[in-house]
Amino acid sequence: MPLPTLFPSARAAQHPGRLLGLAPILAALLLAGCASTGGVRPTARTIEPSQLGLSSTVAAFPRDNWWLGFHSPELDRLMALALADNPSLQEAQARMRQAQAAVGVAQSSLEPTLGAAVNSTRQRFSENDIYPPPLGGGVYTENQALLQGSYTLDFFGRNHAQLQAAVGQARAAQAQAQAARVLLAANVAGAYINLARLTAQRAVLEQTLRQRQDIERLVSDRVSTGLETTLQQRQAQAEIPQIRLQLEQNAQSLEQARHALAALLGRGPEETQSLSPSLGTLPLPALPKALPAALIGRRADVVAARWQVQSALAGVKAARAAFYPNISLTAFAGFTALGFSQFLTTGSRAYGVGPALTLPIFEGGKLRANLRGQAAAADAAIDQYNATLVNAVREVADAVSDRRSLQAQIMQQQEALGLAQDAFTLAKKRYGAGLGNYLNVLTTETAVLQLEQAGANLKAQALVDDVALIRALGGGYAPPAQPQAGLNTGISRR
Repeated sequence: MPLPTLFPSARAAQHPGRLLGLAPILAALLLAGCASTGGVRPTARTIEPSQLGLSSTVAAFPRDNWWLGFHSPELDRLMALALADNPSLQEAQARMRQAQAAVGVAQSSLEPTLGAAVNSTRQRFSENDIYPPPLGGGVYTENQALLQGSYTLDFFGRNHAQLQAAVGQARAAQAQAQAARVLLAANVAGAYINLARLTAQRAVLEQTLRQRQDIERLVSDRVSTGLETTLQQRQAQAEIPQIRLQLEQNAQSLEQARHALAALLGRGPEETQSLSPSLGTLPLPALPKALPAALIGRRADVVAARWQVQSALAGVKAARAAFYPNISLTAFAGFTALGFSQFLTTGSRAYGVGPALTLPIFEGGKLRANLRGQAAAADAAIDQYNATLVNAVREVADAVSDRRSLQAQIMQQQEALGLAQDAFTLAKKRYGAGLGNYLNVLTTETAVLQLEQAGANLKAQALVDDVALIRALGGGYAPPAQPQAGLNTGISRR
């Protein structure tokens, strides 16, 4: 049960003995109000970078506008559209502004308050109350016009802790908005690369269709002269609808890819109908040789998780401070009177000033339960931070290993393509010299087309892995200020 607020009046202040008589009572209440908080604190611990095998070496960090490295003005234009109009990004920014507004609310608790109260009440005073006749039993108008102010003396840091919690939430929301921006940019780049892959595949399929049609004509000619059987003719004819089927499937995938990209831009399908990106003009960036802890620690989601921990720890401080007294100064000044005739005269002046002390004595375990809840929330935030960090390291490791594997596969594909092209060239020379037929030329071309198709898929996947690595390394996010401790987090390890 909270102790009623104590207001020493101006008259009481003129009698120090009365205040001295209250001192033992206040001291006893102070001791009673300081309930024990022992044994209730967060127990989770943050992961150190060395536990995850992260090095401390310095590496080039992806630029904020990393997509410029693809040297594609078309992709640059699409990025500008997406980052300006995407609804999900605007939603994240709205949440950030909401959290920042909450900081202002928490900040106000540290500042003095001043308000005005003006009222006029017409009432009948009871004949049997504390007011004797003629006031008792009469009907009068009570008028008041007061300025009222107060200021909380945050001796135990409760309001400061609540402000720190709000700041942590605001910083977390800011980082989450940046994480949404990085994710959106990565998705736009991935969709653009997928569109380029499908466009390259279509070019190879169209060339393959022409080649299969040429083979079918040659086989039909040889069948008519008795050099081939109907079996070979039917086999050659069957491959043509198969390639046409693949072309139809490719066309469907192209439309879906354009629609997906338009949705990321926050535009209608017509925005991307004319796009036809070239996979061959998109360069493959060089791979990093190490995974520096500084890069992982600057990921927006990791930064957001750190600030969530800071906010939760500040919540623990605020819950602990609730066990201690709340002391504030209050004051008022103005006019109060019955009736209007003397309302604003000197005799109607009223003023007062004094401290107010409020402290809990018996709360039925509410404060301790709240402290346990805040400590558990801090543990959950620390565990979430650890999980986010571990997942970030896994994403980077996956992107690097996938990219290195693809690099080896691309080398093998290029070597095989070179040999197939040599065989194709030799077949054409033999045909030109009269040492072979054109059917052999077309047959050797099949291997070239198949390897070109595989090359387009491998390069597109390598570019997608590059984008995934850039996103895993933070996508160029540089937070203005970060907590300091364990991976520069500022997370308490007590």
